[in-house]
Amino acid sequence: MPLQDSLTQTSAVELRRLIGSKEISPVALLEACIARIEAYNPTINAITATCFDRAREEARAAERAVMRGEPLGLLHGLPLGVKDLEATAGLLTTYGSPLYRNNVPAEDNVLVARLRAAGAIVAAKTNVPEMGAGANSRNTVWGATGNPFNPNLNAGGSSGGSAAALAADFLPVCTGSDTGGSLRIPAAKCGVVGFRPSPGLVPSSRKLLGWTPISVVGPMGRTVADACLQLAASAGMSVSDPLSFESDPAAFLVPAPVDLSTLRVAWTEDFGSCAVDDDIRRVFRAKIAAMKSMFRRCDEIDVELGDVHRCFDVLRAESFVAGLQDAYQRDPASLGPNTRANYEMGAKMSLVDSAWAQAEQTRILQRFQQAYRDYDVILSPTTPISPFPWTNLYAETINGEQQENYYRWLALTYVVTLTTHPSISLPCGTDHAGMPFGLQVTGRFRADRETLGVAHAMERAFAASPALRRPVPDLAALRPAEPALRSIVTAPPGIDGTGAASQAVSAV
Repeated sequence: MPLQDSLTQTSAVELRRLIGSKEISPVALLEACIARIEAYNPTINAITATCFDRAREEARAAERAVMRGEPLGLLHGLPLGVKDLEATAGLLTTYGSPLYRNNVPAEDNVLVARLRAAGAIVAAKTNVPEMGAGANSRNTVWGATGNPFNPNLNAGGSSGGSAAALAADFLPVCTGSDTGGSLRIPAAKCGVVGFRPSPGLVPSSRKLLGWTPISVVGPMGRTVADACLQLAASAGMSVSDPLSFESDPAAFLVPAPVDLSTLRVAWTEDFGSCAVDDDIRRVFRAKIAAMKSMFRRCDEIDVELGDVHRCFDVLRAESFVAGLQDAYQRDPASLGPNTRANYEMGAKMSLVDSAWAQAEQTRILQRFQQAYRDYDVILSPTTPISPFPWTNLYAETINGEQQENYYRWLALTYVVTLTTHPSISLPCGTDHAGMPFGLQVTGRFRADRETLGVAHAMERAFAASPALRRPVPDLAALRPAEPALRSIVTAPPGIDGTGAASQAVSAV
């Protein structure tokens, strides 16, 4: 195996150890990541704007700090991919929208600033749907992100670029965020880990509705331990997020020890309210059968959550109205179909709708607690269908059933969002179509460390099973997508990733 491939395929936790022990250089690691991006990103299109020259300078500085024996942060020298919804100082941040085609922020937001302070080196942005709306990472600025197992299929969203970049070994650390499943869904579709933390554990400084618990930022990784590393570098209170709270970030650095043989596990195919493809139901039941002997108990349960779909409709629409009112009033045509649909849905709602949804979410949380009287975690599929062609904006039908809107097919994750429980998508072998299968593990209320511990123990147990272990894509065997992933781009961004005259590469 070439040295650069052995570096890029090494876990973030191990890379950080090797940097600290002077066994590898941050410069060599960055160059290996850049070489892999340049070789394979044209096939996947996970990476958008880049700042490689600046990253090289920072990698050299990181190497000097190691050689001088200076104190090193948790992410020291690790190249970082930042989801293109997060503001990055001096690096193009488009939100996947033509409205922000030339937007180069002057400052990092809180999440990016914390990761930089921990020693991460921002190398690139990762692709998203326009404004993060939907679970298919395609937009008219950068094009679509293809699945690293088959570029003709979608990589999920809205953190699709990050999930694909991790699965393709482009970068060891990538960020994500989640409202209806945007961390968990792309992780499931690409065969990596996506953890939705409890609201406020990681501050989200870009929420306009600061008191809403449905939108969070959180870590992704190729392993649970890698996700924990990023979480430890980003958790903690910030006045930028009124829901944030004091915590001990170091507590997340090592997953809590869990003995699976003592675990009481519940499972559900659909939470009693979600459309799920019959093939996915069969695959999920087979996965449960393969793992149930690991646990003390593993029982199917019935779940009654109430009017979860209408509740999510209202709460989601509120955030889009808050964020898009000015743009919509200036020119509705400037918004893509998903974002415009969300705004128009919310604009028709009343204070009565809002009050009902807030109260119903409280009732959903209370109902959900009933399951945890007898069980420690609840398992479910993360997504209801296998990855579909990226040319389809969303899944219009499941089992022939027409979906009510562009995000209704995401219900397996957004019903958990409404409960505010911590939830993680764990790679769990492949599905009936040979694509990655994601297992959603939902823990107790505010039990983030324990949930990560359960996932870590399951991950280690799954590694011994060909049917359950994490699948790895073979990028060298991939062929370009048809049509090309950049085919929906209307015009090039016009400036490079750092906002300078167009001399460097802005999208590779």
